[in-house]
Amino acid sequence: MDDGKETPHIHASIITIGDELLIGQVVDTNSAWMARELNKTGIWLRRRVSIGDIKSEIQQALGEESRHADIILITGGLGPTADDITKPVLCEYFGGTMVMNEEALENVRQIFSKFDRPLLERNIQQAEVPDNCVVLQNKRGTAPGMWFEKEGKVYVSMPGVPHEMKGMMLDDVIPRLQKYFRFPHIDHRTLITFGIGESFLAETIKEWEAALPVHLKLAYLPNYGMVRLRITGIDSDADRLQRELNEQFETLKKQVSEWLITDKDLPLAEVVGNHLLKNKKTVATAESCTGGYIAHLITSIPGSSGWYKGTIVSYANEIKENVLGVNDQTLRSVGAVSEDTVKQMVKGVLDRLNTDYAVATSGIMGPDGGTAEKPVGTVWVAAGSRNAIKAKQFFFRYDRERNIEMTAYQALNLLRIMVIEEQRD
Repeated sequence: MDDGKETPHIHASIITIGDELLIGQVVDTNSAWMARELNKTGIWLRRRVSIGDIKSEIQQALGEESRHADIILITGGLGPTADDITKPVLCEYFGGTMVMNEEALENVRQIFSKFDRPLLERNIQQAEVPDNCVVLQNKRGTAPGMWFEKEGKVYVSMPGVPHEMKGMMLDDVIPRLQKYFRFPHIDHRTLITFGIGESFLAETIKEWEAALPVHLKLAYLPNYGMVRLRITGIDSDADRLQRELNEQFETLKKQVSEWLITDKDLPLAEVVGNHLLKNKKTVATAESCTGGYIAHLITSIPGSSGWYKGTIVSYANEIKENVLGVNDQTLRSVGAVSEDTVKQMVKGVLDRLNTDYAVATSGIMGPDGGTAEKPVGTVWVAAGSRNAIKAKQFFFRYDRERNIEMTAYQALNLLRIMVIEEQRD
């Protein structure tokens, strides 16, 4: 163990194992979570690799990743069934012999006893581990983790079940890595802009970006009409890094102030919610084409019950008319996808849910339903209060899912603008 060695950059690779990942049956959320936790510790993730339950591919991946990284983190393939081959492959790769770990066995027995389930031989075998690994006990499941060291590299195998992996990472893996290596400090500053494209933004700040110190990197992360700008720095001196990042971040904020919506890495719905909470205001939504997606974005934010009351999903015209009070003549003359309709939807939800603000959407998401006058992607959104309502038309060019997402984010941003304007007044 090298407790005193200071290494400027410690790199990690993640290997996720499982055929289900390769065919899209299961989405790999483990890697993203692990990358965030590693980064907090000062470990830079260099590569992420997904492979199937094939012995030769697992062995090849171990050899390949050891050439790129100091730490190789492995998830998956530790279950009790025949397709879970990670443990025997690792045992062979590191030249070990399988032995029964009594602490892991007792953990398996306790879990099965607690749930009054029969303990099968295949469950007992989960407590077997290579004799040349450090066993990481699984406090949330039956499969123990394994820590190997070879030629100065650290290899850690963990369960693929997300909550089991997370517990093992936080309780054992990261603390052990912090003792094994001395890490540099990695920190970030993130802001979010809305209403300016990535290329135009880059042109606006090109002189500032070109003058950044070499150990500070700027990343552009565009999505849903927004661009996140993230400055990342690496330094052995934490205080020096903080000062330098803060100085550069303040300059960046001034340069993009026209489009800046937050100087924190927050979801747009949370940005809106913070403005509402600040003034003790509430909002509700009336959704047609977004079908409750805005409500989903809002209620995904912890504490949103403090400023969000609910939604009326008025997908059919009869709901717009009978529940929200949209005028029948409006629907017949200009249609559901119109400025007048979304404004009346805002008025209706303000009255029926008794909130300070409301937002409404109506549009043609596709792939069918468009006309020459209103093609697929035509959308109207409105936001407002009892004092004023603003509406805006958009023409999106994406598929149905993306059109819904873009509509939701544009509606939230229009609401954000309305709330800020009324706060100023």
